[in-house]
Amino acid sequence: MAISLHQVVEALGGSLHGNPHKQVTGLASLKQAESSDISFLSNVKYERELAECKAACVIVSPHLAAVAEKRGDYIVTDQPYVYFALLTQFWKQQHTPKSAGSIHPSAVVDTKAVVDKTAVIGALCVLEAGARIGANTVLKSRVTVAENCVVGDNCLLHSGVVIGADGFGFAPHKSATGLNWVKIEQLGAVQIGNDVEIGANTCIDRGALHDTVIEDGVKLDNLIQIGHNVRIGRHTVIAAASALAGSTEIGAYCMIGGCVSIAGHLTIAPHTEISGASVVTHSIHKAGTYTGLFPLDDNASWGKNAAALKQLSALRDRLRKLEKTHK
Repeated sequence: MAISLHQVVEALGGSLHGNPHKQVTGLASLKQAESSDISFLSNVKYERELAECKAACVIVSPHLAAVAEKRGDYIVTDQPYVYFALLTQFWKQQHTPKSAGSIHPSAVVDTKAVVDKTAVIGALCVLEAGARIGANTVLKSRVTVAENCVVGDNCLLHSGVVIGADGFGFAPHKSATGLNWVKIEQLGAVQIGNDVEIGANTCIDRGALHDTVIEDGVKLDNLIQIGHNVRIGRHTVIAAASALAGSTEIGAYCMIGGCVSIAGHLTIAPHTEISGASVVTHSIHKAGTYTGLFPLDDNASWGKNAAALKQLSALRDRLRKLEKTHK
């Protein structure tokens, strides 16, 4: 299905310089675009690729308009990457119109669960008693929403997501036979706001006494573990394979990279960025960009550095003694 450039700017805005009747049949990167595609440029380091791009039309920022003009039709907008993101949504709407609410025959929905009539519940999903699913929310296949957990409006939960499994809570009990563990029943639930997207196989544990809370606009990638009583502020994004231990509070508008580990009972300030593979063991009270990882090295060199690192405490003590003797 082809879409005209006029349809694009009518729906998304921007300033079109070129033939409004030109038809485009696909979206593509600058390097791979063909003559019937529409593409975009948001990073000036790819300016050379713009000049060589074969696309029918490109989306650019104002300061690249002169370069774009040399190669053909273009749309000018202040934020080309955001424009392209909106274009992907518009494109999907045109080619796969949003379906009416439905519940797949294989889904298991408790009679005490509440599902909005516009929600879409995929194959093999499980909604337990007291679960609530908001308007225009989509649950892909095999999503589980446990008892009394709430998913808001306009959310998207990808395959395998589990909402409301028990948090990891056990009390150590010393007995004559040794140490064992007594389960702490997880009596809270999970509250998920509106416009939240959760990637495949991500797990969000229910709270122990109070609810685990995911605020509006949060975006979670695949394979993320959210512990009990965690609170994630609005519009925060977290990349794949990260893990947040229980009772941690993440502020609004944070950006957390992949494979980040955050210890429990910490506070992360709003607008904080944490680099991928970092290990966070203390609270962050001031917004900024933080990195905490041991640099990659060949194994022999890494071993020597790790051994030296273990001696830092002793070396510090020796240095203090030397400083005292020379005062």
